[in-house]
Amino acid sequence: MSTTDSAVAAVFDEVTALAATLRATGPEAEERRWIPDENIELLDKAGVFRLSVPRRFGGLEAPVADLTRIVSEIARAETATGWVSMIWASSAWVPSLFPDAAQEEVYAGGSVRVSTGFTPSGTLAPTEDGAYTLSGSWGWISGCRGADWALLAALLPGPDGTPAPSAALVRVSELSIADDWHASAGAGTGSSTVTADAVRVPAHRVISLLDVLAGSTGDRSNTGATGRNYAFIPFFMALGASAYLGLARGAYELFLDRLPGRGITYTSWTDQSQSPVTQVQVAQAENKIAAAEALQEAWLRELQRHADAGTLPSVEERAAARGRAAFAIELANQAVDELFEAAGASVIMRDVAFQRFHRDMRGLALHALFAYRTNQEVHGRSLLGLAPDTLFL
Repeated sequence: MSTTDSAVAAVFDEVTALAATLRATGPEAEERRWIPDENIELLDKAGVFRLSVPRRFGGLEAPVADLTRIVSEIARAETATGWVSMIWASSAWVPSLFPDAAQEEVYAGGSVRVSTGFTPSGTLAPTEDGAYTLSGSWGWISGCRGADWALLAALLPGPDGTPAPSAALVRVSELSIADDWHASAGAGTGSSTVTADAVRVPAHRVISLLDVLAGSTGDRSNTGATGRNYAFIPFFMALGASAYLGLARGAYELFLDRLPGRGITYTSWTDQSQSPVTQVQVAQAENKIAAAEALQEAWLRELQRHADAGTLPSVEERAAARGRAAFAIELANQAVDELFEAAGASVIMRDVAFQRFHRDMRGLALHALFAYRTNQEVHGRSLLGLAPDTLFL
């Protein structure tokens, strides 16, 4: 671990010990289209949902490198639980950018699960008493069925009537959740649509989304060189990549677990591990995963360096964070594909866990924020001296 904090290290050890238990729940999560309640309870007991909570509220305030390692370990065990844990752990850090009054509400229990919807598909309307009402619907809200809070983007009219994107924190209990998650990949993530019908939101729980992206939010005591004021999009890219890398490691382990006693049908190979073709495929897959992990380590160091100094990455560094995270995800994606091709036709059977890892990797890699070519374009424009052409840096 990157920290000497024994409490954070203990969370990692607890999660590692849960690997077999979590992995066994994969079929159930897919069948019910939501991770088992027992998984949430086990991770809560292990301290996972305290990781992003500031210490002054009883949390662990773990550095980003530790967050990524623990998320990867969960995803290595079970894909849907890993993805949801990534969403909750990363999103639970965001309220630390809100005014102190909002932090006191969200972090009151010392452990919290937050889901997010960054597409501004809702609207905020001012009320006479200085609060706001939030209305709208947000799709693909991973983890909403087990979250305490939701961070939702919405348009708020400015003084001249021009709508500006804002972020609102609302209790999930104030939202309705549709039963509309029927997916062929990431089926267990419960990424349903949530709807707000004129939900009242106090002013301290609404901030400018542009300020969030720029790292310029105010009215909070935890500004400056606290070691935890990360750049918003690079932070999310790092946490997102960690789920994909963990998933790839899990798929690699499952492939190796199936090898003993397997031959290659219609060939003379009675032990697949003796085949040079398989040997090359395994080596290529493992090296792609290792390369992705090494790439991740580099940008995690840069994120932490800025947070420790109280500075923010440049536009070029932010573009690089997007490009490199997506490149690491693509390497992980290719590694799982490589192993899938080497696994034989029986790998498509539902009782073979590898096929779920493969489907979830392929499907989740389509997520817009982590999409490979989109992020390479952003990074490439920056490398060529052009504006990145996106606010999401």
